[in-house]
Amino acid sequence: MGSVRKASAWLGLVDDNDDERYYDDDYSEGTEQPGDAWVTDPRVKVASDTAEEKGRRIGTVTPDSFRDARALGELFREGVPVIVNLTAMEPADAKRVVDFAAGLTFGLRGTIERVANRVFLLTPANTEIVTGEPASRREAGFFNQS
Repeated sequence: MGSVRKASAWLGLVDDNDDERYYDDDYSEGTEQPGDAWVTDPRVKVASDTAEEKGRRIGTVTPDSFRDARALGELFREGVPVIVNLTAMEPADAKRVVDFAAGLTFGLRGTIERVANRVFLLTPANTEIVTGEPASRREAGFFNQS
């Protein structure tokens, strides 16, 4: 093929029939079955599926208004710990969401804890919060045993 023809083929002005030499002769179209596309190894699971099965999920909700409080309520009812970030809300609406979250945690025997300014952690009854505080702060003292 000449250089002018190659340039014309590259621009799409003429058909390029020289590509046939690159095709594999063993390839035949239509050999795939309808269910064969994107089949993965059954031992491989998507991370979210595995996390959901083992109960290792944490939800994050950043509501814009009080209407978004339903999303955190639905997650919490499923037993998922929820981090609620209220920094994007007006103070009056943020107070309403905190009141809603407090009632939700009380009704479902969970806990609510302030993590940062206007950020709260809601944990279900079956979840333990582990803090990173040194043991000396958590207890009266290691060496003061009587």
